[in-house]
Amino acid sequence: MSLAINHLLGLQNVSKNDIQLILDTAVTFREVLDRPIKKVPTLKGTTVVNLFYENSTRTRLSFELAEKRLSADTLNFSTSTSSTKKGETFKDTVRNIEAMKIDMIIVRHKSAGVPLYLTKISNASIINAGDGQHEHPTQALLDMYSIREKLGKLKGLKICIVGDIRHSRVALSNIYGLKTMGAEVSVCAPPTMIPKNLETFGVKVYTDIHKATRENDVLNVLRIQLERNAGSSIPSLREYHNYFGITSEVIEKNNKDILILHPGPINRGVEMSSEVADGPYQIILDQVTNGVAIRMAVLYLLGTKN
Repeated sequence: MSLAINHLLGLQNVSKNDIQLILDTAVTFREVLDRPIKKVPTLKGTTVVNLFYENSTRTRLSFELAEKRLSADTLNFSTSTSSTKKGETFKDTVRNIEAMKIDMIIVRHKSAGVPLYLTKISNASIINAGDGQHEHPTQALLDMYSIREKLGKLKGLKICIVGDIRHSRVALSNIYGLKTMGAEVSVCAPPTMIPKNLETFGVKVYTDIHKATRENDVLNVLRIQLERNAGSSIPSLREYHNYFGITSEVIEKNNKDILILHPGPINRGVEMSSEVADGPYQIILDQVTNGVAIRMAVLYLLGTKN
C-alpha cells in the first residue's frame, strides 16, 4: 500500500486509509527503536532538509533522529546563521537549497500556509512540522498512535483537548485526525481560549474541567502559549491552574481511569501539577518515543512513493 497524498501539510483532508497506514507503519518502526541497532537502510541516498524558522526542541530532534534511523542524509537549516539575515527571500532560500538536489523538506514556520506555498515552488516532498496557528500533523499522529497503543483503539473513544485551543495548531490537527478515525472529540478551556467558530468542527465544548474529566476517556492537555500572547486571554496563570489545571485531586475525584497526554513542553503548575506530569495516568514520555516512530513512518511512506 502507498499513501494517496504526496505531501503531509495537515490532517484536514487526509483520508482514514492514509492515517491508518501511517499508524500501522509506525508500529514496525517503533519495534526498530527497541533493537540494539536502531537503524535501517530504508532511505539511504535520500536527502532531507530540516527548514526550521521557529524554535523547536522535541519536533526538530525527533525528525533529525527519525531521518538518521532511516539512514537518510540530513541537512539542518538555521535562520540565525543563514543568508536570510542578509536579506535573502524565503523563495530564494528554498530554491538555492533545492539546487543542491534534495528530496524532502521538513518545515516549521510562524506563518500559516508556508508548507502549502513550498509545494508550489519546490519539487521536494513537503512535511509540515507546524505552521503558525494552522496545523501540526505529525504531533496529532503521534498522539493518536500513543492513545491507540495504550487503549487499543481510537474509534468510539471520548477524547477531550484541554487548554489553549485558540492558539493551538496541535488542537486543530488532533480534531481533524481523531474525528476522521471515529473518535468523539471535545475541548475544555476558558471561553476566551475557544475559537468562535469551533462548533462548525463538530466538537463538544466544556468549560468545567471536572465534567470534562468525568465524561471522557482521554485528556490531551495543551500548553498555554505565552509566546502567542495567550496570557492576555486569562486573568493569571494561577487562576487558570485553579480552574482548568489537571491535578491528582481532579483525577481521583472524577475519573481514575483517565489517560493524560501533553505535547510538551509542560508548564508545571499551570496546565498540570507535577504529581500528574510524573504520575501513573500520563504517557508523556511514551509520546516522545512514539514521535520518532511516527516521523520515521511518514518519511518512509513519502520518501519511497516515487
